This record gives sequence, structure tokens and C-alpha cells, in this order.
Amino acid sequence: MKDIQSLRDHRRINIKKVGVKDISYPITVLDRANKVQRTVARVNMYVNLPHQFKGTHMSRFIEILNHFHGDINLRSFQHILQETKEKLQAEAAHMEIEFPYFLRKKSSATGTTELAEYLCRMHGSLAETDDLTLEIAVPISPPAPVQTSSGLPQSLGHWGVANICLRFRHFIWMEELIEMVEAVTSHDLQWSASAAAPPEYPLSVEKIAKDLSVKLASHPAISWCSITVENLSRGFSTFAVIEWAAEDTNFNCNRTH
Repeated sequence: MKDIQSLRDHRRINIKKVGVKDISYPITVLDRANKVQRTVARVNMYVNLPHQFKGTHMSRFIEILNHFHGDINLRSFQHILQETKEKLQAEAAHMEIEFPYFLRKKSSATGTTELAEYLCRMHGSLAETDDLTLEIAVPISPPAPVQTSSGLPQSLGHWGVANICLRFRHFIWMEELIEMVEAVTSHDLQWSASAAAPPEYPLSVEKIAKDLSVKLASHPAISWCSITVENLSRGFSTFAVIEWAAEDTNFNCNRTH
């Protein structure tokens, strides 16, 4: 049978992205406490299709995933991209994975151990050189008041979220990143548990973004970082974005509604 997709196309039209998306696939993630953590990711894979090809075989993306079955992790990312680029004869290969990461934490309000969930994303590209970014969404919530009576634990709800996207020089634990972010946000949102209602917060999305920027810039493994802090208000949201590279001497902070 003739391979139609690999035939030459004389119209000279490049396709920027062609591939498959929303594949549910098991992956392993390095876990500082338990060595590895098994989770399920949503995977997108695509390539830049040169103009001389009519198309590509979408089944090859799945074949490549299956080849790395049980070994899809941070370390194998580049190998997957390399095989995708070679097998599909592409100028560049890309893969995005989104997955929940779980971390056991002790609740300051109840003293019990809880399982906290963090949404993580990884995006890798391979053209002439490779590029990999890691993104973690860390919820920002005020500390809950100390429980003084029986019944359901008290909660102040969800203040917002900090999205941290970074490139790194060498390996860094996701737990370490989460701890760095929460060290800033929990400090900024502290208030007296004995108060009848939380006071007006002497902070803003700008303040938290700047505090996070200073904190993360001190880590030697981080070479580039983009920080988005969002406050979820009634009827609207506010957010601030800071982006910097390790060699930058100044940070830009933009705020909008």
C-alpha cells in the first residue's frame, strides 16, 4: 500500500503544529520522600511539518509513547523528543504533559496529615537545541483558625494561586519549589486566629509576586522564571506577572484586572 502521508507536497506550505492531544497516560515522577510517585498525565505531542510532506502518521506518536511506557519522566523527556523528531522527519518536536502531584502535609489547623494536590505541567521542545520548562500551580490560602470545638474544621477559603514556570540548570525537587513558594505565601497571609474576621490584608498580587521573585532568584538551579500570582475576588480577578532570567538585574511587574 502506498504511503500517502510521506509523499512529497509541491505546494510549499509549512504546517506549524500537527500531532495528537489529550492522551491519558501513566507516568512516573521523582518523589523526594518516596523516590517515585505514579500519576496519570494528559499528554500532547506535535511536530513542525516541513512543506515537502503531505502529512504525518498520527499513530507514530502513540507508538513512541508506548516505547517509553513506564519510563516517562523528567529524565526521559529529551529521548522521547529525539525519537519523535527522527521518526517523523520533523524540523522540531514538542511534548506537553499535565499531571497532578501529591504531597503529604501536616495541617496547622487540625494537626492531621493531609494529601495536598498540585497541578504540574512540563513542556519540552527539540529543534536545533532542546528546551524544557516546568510549571507548578501552588494554591494560596490564608491559614485556617485553630480548631477550638468539635465539628467540621474551619476554613477561610481560597485566596488565589501562584503559577511558577521555570527553566533550570540542574535537577530540583518539586517539593523544594513548593516549599519555597509556600514559605512566602504563608508568611504574607498570616493573621491572628483569634480575630473575629481577617483584617484588610496589607498585601497585593504585586507584593506576593515580588516576594516570590526574590525568593526563587536566590536558588542556584533556576536559570529563568515566570511568576503569575492571581487573586480570585468576587466578580473579577487581579493578577501580577514577573519574568526574569538569572542574568537580569531588574524585574518587571505588571498588574491588571
